[in-house]
Amino acid sequence: MSSFRKALKSRQRSHHEQSQPAFRKHLGLLQKKKDYKLRADDYHKKQNTLKALKKKALEKNPDEFYHNMVNSQIKRFDLSEHLNTVPELVDGAYNRPTVDTLRTKRFPRDIQPIHLVKLSKKQSLEYRLLSQRIDRESKLFVISQKIQAHKDLQDKTKKVKVKDETPGSAPIYKFDTKRKR
Repeated sequence: MSSFRKALKSRQRSHHEQSQPAFRKHLGLLQKKKDYKLRADDYHKKQNTLKALKKKALEKNPDEFYHNMVNSQIKRFDLSEHLNTVPELVDGAYNRPTVDTLRTKRFPRDIQPIHLVKLSKKQSLEYRLLSQRIDRESKLFVISQKIQAHKDLQDKTKKVKVKDETPGSAPIYKFDTKRKR
């Protein structure tokens, strides 16, 4: 009888883990158990190491002293030296020129008022163009929402109007949930 069972088992299909369904391909590869296991083991190993280091730090005797501690000197970290810039410019998040750039570049000492007027006019023109682009983009977004709402209305499911259409927004409908089979 046992030989019959062995024969049946040899004809069985071997178990394969599922692949990622086609509609979820954009999410990337489906994580298999062996991948999860590796990731989980690595995570737990790191957590245990951190826990051991914390425990070691808690149990450390603050009165402990070695002669090597006197001889070693702690270097202070200077951000301006690290970034190779002037200490006054360290606080800036961007446009932080280096010392070499400041030495080699020439900066105009005095700007004439005529140039300032031209620059301010140019700047106001650029801001106006930018605001026009932003307005145009928002109008296009509203139009695309209205088109999408119109397409959604062609569906035959039951719907209820939640909010009317305004010049600044598309109408909002609430659709009955329909189970997809």
